Amino acid sequence: MANATIQKVEKNNGSSKGANVFAGLTIILCLVVGALVWKFIMGAPSNFENAKEMIEKGAEAGHPKDGSYLGMVYKGGFVVPVLMGLFLMSVVFSIERLFVISKAAGKGNVENFVKKVQTQIAAGNINEALAECDKQQGTVANVVKAGLLKYEEVKREGFDSERAEAAIQQEIEEATSLEMPMLEKNLVIISTLVSIGTLMGLLGTVTGMIKAFSALGAGTTPDSSQLANGISEALINTATGISTSTLAVIAYNAFTSKIDKLTYSIDEAGFTITQTYRRFRARANN
Repeated sequence: MANATIQKVEKNNGSSKGANVFAGLTIILCLVVGALVWKFIMGAPSNFENAKEMIEKGAEAGHPKDGSYLGMVYKGGFVVPVLMGLFLMSVVFSIERLFVISKAAGKGNVENFVKKVQTQIAAGNINEALAECDKQQGTVANVVKAGLLKYEEVKREGFDSERAEAAIQQEIEEATSLEMPMLEKNLVIISTLVSIGTLMGLLGTVTGMIKAFSALGAGTTPDSSQLANGISEALINTATGISTSTLAVIAYNAFTSKIDKLTYSIDEAGFTITQTYRRFRARANN
């Protein structure tokens, strides 16, 4: 059991390093993709009325065509590609967490699995319960299997109820501590995107309003084009920042809820194992 635990720790350490590399590369790649999409797709001359002037004099000379939302978003300024990168991060990390957590749940319904295992454990059919764990796979099944193997061990050793309960509970906690970190990996990034998306959107709003007020204060006659561009920049960045934060909040709460359900299933099965051993000792003493 000790060798298996050491191997599990080493395996998780390797997986953790791989996950860190994945997260770092994903962040960089999303920012690069956001910048490329903003520059070459949204900033394409075909999205603007005076395309020739835009090519010659730069982005400031371009005016978006009527109904060209890509051109309007491009006019949101330098904050837009950053916000697009953050939005892509929310999408990519949400998909990645969905895949990992779904895999951790196993091949079947977790609630049905726990009910089957509880019934078999209560009936003393430990081998059948172990077979169900092998069939189900996933995080919950792995932890329950560790508890059942410990149950068999303390049963052979003839532990009293209190010692057995402590040993089984400790084994379940150790197995859980090895399994759960991978489920919670990258959730901190998603939760951080909630705040960063809002703050970057606010930054874009402020820069846009600065441009708008600058146009109002330029000479006796306000430049309506610059005023419109400033207001558009403010609103576009606000909308993009809100979208990023909304997606990140929904994803974070959904995944946290799924992890809580998995943890509850583990606690439920662990309680059944310890109670079954208590009944076994009570019958043995009688």
